[in-house]
Amino acid sequence: MTEPKSVIRNIAEEPWQEFPDHFGGALSKALVHPTTTGAQKIDYRISTYQPMAYVKRHVHKVQEQVYHVLDGEGLMEIDGVTRVVRKHDVVFLAPGSWHSIQNSGLGDLTFIVVTTPVTDE
Repeated sequence: MTEPKSVIRNIAEEPWQEFPDHFGGALSKALVHPTTTGAQKIDYRISTYQPMAYVKRHVHKVQEQVYHVLDGEGLMEIDGVTRVVRKHDVVFLAPGSWHSIQNSGLGDLTFIVVTTPVTDE
């Protein structure tokens, strides 16, 4: 793990990547992450999912997460309940909540994901 350091980064500096269990063009940039800044208590990503892209249903034991939808629309499942999410929606996920998100819209679904702590499993 990289030592934490204070930095200013431009979003263009971080490459798009498809993290494990993300499919169909579910791309993210790990802007503040243990591997990019050495952050130990926060994971801050911007994600863009192409139509039909999704992350597999999963759960975090101790992590809290916030999803902030910037553009597009999709479906978010939380503990078996599925709702439409769209621009300006903010979702809080408590530890132990099974969840997934998929782009069911016509264009890209773009959102910020903030997670803390980074390592829990």
